[in-house]
Amino acid sequence: MPARKTDPLALPAARDLLVENPYTPTSTLAQAIMNASPLLSELVVVREWLHETAPLPQHPEATTGYWKFTKHSVMQSLRMGAGSRDGLVKRMDPDAVGRDEGKGLALDDVNYEKSLVQSLYGYVRAGRLEEAIDLCRRAHQPWRAATIEQQDEDAMEGDDSDAWFGNRQRKLWKASCIRAALSANLPDHERIIYAALAPSPQTSAILKSACRTWEDHLWAQISVMCEEKQSTEMMKLGGDFWEGGLAAVEKGVRKISSEEEEEEEIAWETEVIGALESLKSISVAEGLGADHAFHFSQLHIILNQTDTLLQTFAARLRQGSFSHSSPEYAPLCRFFAHLCLFFQMIDIPVPPLATQVILESYLQVLEAAGQRDLIAMYAGALGDNAVERYAMFLVSLELSADTTERRLALTRARDHGLDMDRVAIATAERTIDKAFELLLPAKGPLPSIIALQTPPTDPELFLLRSIEWTTYNETTYDTALEQANVILRYFLGAGRVSIAQTLLGVLPAELSVIGVPEERATEYMHYRQFFVIWETLERVVECQALQIAQMSRDTRLAWSNDYRSVTDQAHDQITKLLTSEWLVTDVEAPGGDRRRRELIRIRQMYIPEFIIRLHSLLVASRAHIPENLKRALELANIVADSRYKLYEDFVNEDGRRLGDYLGAVRQAILDGLE
Repeated sequence: MPARKTDPLALPAARDLLVENPYTPTSTLAQAIMNASPLLSELVVVREWLHETAPLPQHPEATTGYWKFTKHSVMQSLRMGAGSRDGLVKRMDPDAVGRDEGKGLALDDVNYEKSLVQSLYGYVRAGRLEEAIDLCRRAHQPWRAATIEQQDEDAMEGDDSDAWFGNRQRKLWKASCIRAALSANLPDHERIIYAALAPSPQTSAILKSACRTWEDHLWAQISVMCEEKQSTEMMKLGGDFWEGGLAAVEKGVRKISSEEEEEEEIAWETEVIGALESLKSISVAEGLGADHAFHFSQLHIILNQTDTLLQTFAARLRQGSFSHSSPEYAPLCRFFAHLCLFFQMIDIPVPPLATQVILESYLQVLEAAGQRDLIAMYAGALGDNAVERYAMFLVSLELSADTTERRLALTRARDHGLDMDRVAIATAERTIDKAFELLLPAKGPLPSIIALQTPPTDPELFLLRSIEWTTYNETTYDTALEQANVILRYFLGAGRVSIAQTLLGVLPAELSVIGVPEERATEYMHYRQFFVIWETLERVVECQALQIAQMSRDTRLAWSNDYRSVTDQAHDQITKLLTSEWLVTDVEAPGGDRRRRELIRIRQMYIPEFIIRLHSLLVASRAHIPENLKRALELANIVADSRYKLYEDFVNEDGRRLGDYLGAVRQAILDGLE
């Protein structure tokens, strides 16, 4: 469980620490003050982040001594007994420049001092005070090190390390820094370093004058607020030896009610929010502006306005405010998507609709970049919409992915917590729907089925391969059976027998043993029966083509036997189909009127075709198999039988008219009389 969701540890309050021991170090009290204020703790964390991300300061050039060029000039003047030259100071103490009005350092020393102080500011900006102190010592300016360290290092050498210690001059140090920062006699770079060491409302304008980037402004604002909060709380407490001396100890710790403390905390939080919100419109000299999405996001996160942040970004996505071709679009989508996921991971509530929009935008970025292996992982974060969204991605693969890649993409759904069966079914359904949008509907005049079949089109292949999704796993075979029937109905109704035959060839054999629901299983069995007959008729044609005029007796006998066998098979199979209510459905059967119309169309296409083709091959084979003429006439009786109503499947179109068939029967009778 996240730490923020558990009860915090009972830490001692600063007031209690002082009551117990008025010599409690200032640093310990500062930590206790921070622990008591969640907002102050958060601001300190932000400040630490700003320290860590600050640019590295530039080191000044190495120096061999303190103000060496000015020193050389001063020493030269002393040796010659003359006054200072060229407006230079007469003495070498650190305050000489400010004290000797109109006097200054040698130009090279001025440049070095400026470079040094700017480097020190860079270290303070990055929170690297130890390195700043070390730089001061290497520059032969220990007083600057003492200023940054807030104490005289030599004065602490004899202290007992086990004793309580603190800095009794801290208030004086801070007041001195503020006064120096406000002094017009000091150069701007000097004033800035003092304002950075002791940030306060009085010196905030000086400190902000050094801010170049939005992060600099944020750091300056937070530094002032944190320092002011600590100082205010210290003054309010009283009874602290290090802040007020023995007089403060004698007065003791001030008492304040919890209600008053709460009111003051609320007032301070309101002040902090107002100060931070002013950064939304701050102007910057370098880097990204305050209105940039990342800075906008950072500020809203700091202000704990994450719902507003996500909803605003999602609204701009819906409004099309971002150009997809912009180089910033993909990074923004990635950032906000991961922000949503991170909040979910640490149990921070996120607005559901905004999260859906943001994750969807990032999924589109991944799809456009071809990063297929990541789609399932991010789609899985969509909650209730995860299955549908990943199915949409799988549909978008269309024909670009082979069977192996499709199977792998489907497996990734399971790897990332999605129900693989649901994904497979949804993908197949969406693929079929999309394919039907691209294909012409199978209606209108019945197509020719004896013409040469053209190669399958891409939409037809797309429909054909839709069945792959539900045939990878046995657990979705029931759905595969239903979808196979839908696809076969379309192909047969469109006269695309060869494509339908290809589909049947890739279907698992296990589909044929599924018995429920009976209506679905029976329809599939009828399609298999159809293609058995279709293959038999093709074998009849092949066998007929093998007959040649010059054959040996044995060859002719073998051919005759084969011809009789395949003709008998065709007769038996077609007769069985004609007398078995092939693709006849009840009015109340599942699928409704559309399925019933499709099945009627298929019967109208293929029942007359089978009848006419069987009649033709029986009559054509009578020279080799005399009894086939009788079979042809018996077939006419089956067509006329009211039990089967086969005559209803004949339509008034060329090649399928009942009159055409009856004319062929009449001719067969005449041939028999001859």
